[in-house]
Amino acid sequence: MKLEQRTILITGGTSGIGLELARQLLGRGNTVAVTGRDQDRLAAAAQAVPGIHTFRSDVSDQKAIAALHAAVLSRFPTLDTLINNAGIMRNLKLNEARDLEDVTREIEVNLSGPIRMVQQFLPHLKTRPEALIVNVSSGLAFIPFPVAPVYCAAKAGVHSFTQSLRIQLQGAGVTVVELAPPGVETPLFRGEFAEETRGQKPMSVQVLARRAIAGIEAGKLEIRPGLANVLKAMSRVAPQFMLKQMASMAKPK
Repeated sequence: MKLEQRTILITGGTSGIGLELARQLLGRGNTVAVTGRDQDRLAAAAQAVPGIHTFRSDVSDQKAIAALHAAVLSRFPTLDTLINNAGIMRNLKLNEARDLEDVTREIEVNLSGPIRMVQQFLPHLKTRPEALIVNVSSGLAFIPFPVAPVYCAAKAGVHSFTQSLRIQLQGAGVTVVELAPPGVETPLFRGEFAEETRGQKPMSVQVLARRAIAGIEAGKLEIRPGLANVLKAMSRVAPQFMLKQMASMAKPK
């Protein structure tokens, strides 16, 4: 599968992995649209990557997804690629009081969002030749980082959902790929987790995007660059040892 001359929609495309994927895919002759919740950030993304199209939308909002579907297909009826990238990651201390709706925010964005996006866009994608769905999970889907418990649970859910989706869509003409990034140099990585990730060397977004594109074109259905592949392997070989290692990262330095 060549990622050229396609029509691509990327959720969460105003920064980080989503924006870099948009940049590189646009450079390969694709039509690329991105979504985001904040209009100012969408405008900044359009300025940073001239030629991309932007849609304001929130993947945690069912009505917004339906509206996005109508808006995108009215402008881009040749849409054949959906990249579910939108996500949030928070440092949550579960032994502290927290609003019940707030504590599941990552489930709504990171797990329910991709599930609903797929459900909404799948009937159209099934009509397109060589359609593609890419769900972005995480290396933390395989070994959790205890200071981000809900994020890790959501990404594990994305991993499981993507496996089932792939099996159910066999013969439907839609390729389903999982991209599980390692730690990547983004504002998210250095934000709430600056203390825990101090001294670590994350992968650059440029390298991650290149590896993702190369993996898809090579026909890989699960793309786990760098440390993500190690986490997947160790989740089978020594899961408790790795969990202790991840837990030790959360201790004050």
